[in-house]
Amino acid sequence: MSALPVITALGGVSPAGRSACHHGFNRLIFDALDAAGQARTLRALRSLDTTGRYADDAALLEGSLVRRLEAPLLDPDRIAISVSASQGEAPASFVVRNMDLPQPLPEGWQVTRVDNRRSLVTLPGGSDVLLPGYQRSKVQSAGQLPGGFDPAQLYPSRHHPRPLQLAVYGASEALGMLGLDWSQLCARLAPDQIGVYASNAMSQLDDHGLGGLFRYPATGRRISSKQVPLGLGEMTADFINAYVLGAAGSTGGMLGACATFLYNLQLGVQDIRAGRRRLVVVGTSEAPLVPEVIEGYRAMGALGEDEALRKLDPGRDTPDHRRACRPFGFNVGFTIAESAQFAILMDDALALEMGADILGAVPDVFVHADGPKKSISAPGIGNHLTMIRAAHLTRQLIGERGLREHSFVHAHGTGTPQNRVTESDVMERTAAAFGIRNWPVAAIKCYVGHSLGSAGGDQLAATLGTFASGILPGIFTLDQIAPDVHREHLHFSQAHRTLDTPKAALLNSKGFGGNNATAVVLSPEAVLPLLTQRHGAEALTQWQHRVEQTREAIATWDEQALRGETRPRYHFGEGVLDSDDLTLSDKAVTVPGWGRPLVLEEDAGFAEYLDKR
Repeated sequence: MSALPVITALGGVSPAGRSACHHGFNRLIFDALDAAGQARTLRALRSLDTTGRYADDAALLEGSLVRRLEAPLLDPDRIAISVSASQGEAPASFVVRNMDLPQPLPEGWQVTRVDNRRSLVTLPGGSDVLLPGYQRSKVQSAGQLPGGFDPAQLYPSRHHPRPLQLAVYGASEALGMLGLDWSQLCARLAPDQIGVYASNAMSQLDDHGLGGLFRYPATGRRISSKQVPLGLGEMTADFINAYVLGAAGSTGGMLGACATFLYNLQLGVQDIRAGRRRLVVVGTSEAPLVPEVIEGYRAMGALGEDEALRKLDPGRDTPDHRRACRPFGFNVGFTIAESAQFAILMDDALALEMGADILGAVPDVFVHADGPKKSISAPGIGNHLTMIRAAHLTRQLIGERGLREHSFVHAHGTGTPQNRVTESDVMERTAAAFGIRNWPVAAIKCYVGHSLGSAGGDQLAATLGTFASGILPGIFTLDQIAPDVHREHLHFSQAHRTLDTPKAALLNSKGFGGNNATAVVLSPEAVLPLLTQRHGAEALTQWQHRVEQTREAIATWDEQALRGETRPRYHFGEGVLDSDDLTLSDKAVTVPGWGRPLVLEEDAGFAEYLDKR
């Protein structure tokens, strides 16, 4: 029997705020909260402000979710560019540092040494030059993290690219929401029973990573020794292993465009179900709000430009940046965003034993490519396969009535004309095949934008929030459903919707290039009966006693976080081990800090190949 991968913690940050303890989700449904819930959500936003500039409630609300890009991260009215020009007929001279002189010198350059550090360079008339300048971005909407939040100020970031800063923050938040001391888990597990699967779709593309690596030489700056290693896509997992967990277990990360989070989730789920790991950390950290990345997606025709956005609202003189993303309505392109999301999953037996809080479970994640395609960006059949398989497993686990009456879909919902047609067709045909009527559909990119590889993590955070509250966020930008949207068996709502005992969600991702993934996520109400059936009522009773203490620890930690008293877990150079610290034999390896050794077991899968003598 497969172990059931249960979700025991969630951490991260998105344009809605902190994901832990459902604070970010509550920002989505802010207008549906009571006064106490709204006050707590505002406290959570205020706790992120490292500048102190967002003191009043209105500023906190305005400075979150999708909105116009804000400095200091990026000023959309002053995007640095280099303008190609030709000088006049007269020669031109300028002084440069000797260390910056190109070797060999370009033809026609005359160089006169000024001193030991500088030289005078004279160019012949008619030379081509690049001049620095600025231009206004045609795309000014984005899902930017809440105003005033700067993860680099929370720990010794040492020139880390922004995605790695967010990874340290998000993984630390997940550990806080776990409510269990990490050392207790290490004392219970062997090193190989831990797995970390984390990455991002775009690697680290700001100046401290690959962006600076490619941009610096052409702009007169020197490449550093850190930009190549810190720019790698798998560095997200590497940082979590080395500096947050101190883990020496399985590690890696899958890249699947906009399905990247769900790809990593699949790795963790498969490991737990197969018994290879007992605890996994999965996630993504994506920070693509970089001028070149935004311009690249704009050049593809993928982003909603200001002028096209303005035309969606006749009579407006300026575009409505807050409503830039309009899934399944009349729309003009997606809204790029940044986000980091991390989940901690355990096998069901470990979760019960440790008294971990159970937020839900992920029985499986289905992944399919599109097959033959007209172009790499054109849709194909892969998403039909992932969605139909996910619906089938959901029916198997919670029954026909559970699927039809107590499940919902978190659509990829990018806000593009192509997505609204193709994804609604996938959901519509799946619903028809299983006899589902009025299948509730959420599309939270209208609130937080499209964070590329982290999009599935944003959906998971919102799903767990719905399980906890019973509220499915409405698609607030959906003034009118576009006529080409398939919806005979689907229910799209602009308003928030209270669900009757939600038991399962299907999280859908349609990634560029044919990277399709659909995850099945079960609610605690659906999970606990399954655990009772497998482990017995007594085991569940004992867990219920243990989990009360865990929840008290979570509440204490969260209150400290709301007061701004917590910091990311970052242990640089601490507890470093070398060969002499290990105890090696042909039966096991003992690693300091772990309660159980790494046992060298015979692989039963090769038993038939072995010599029987």
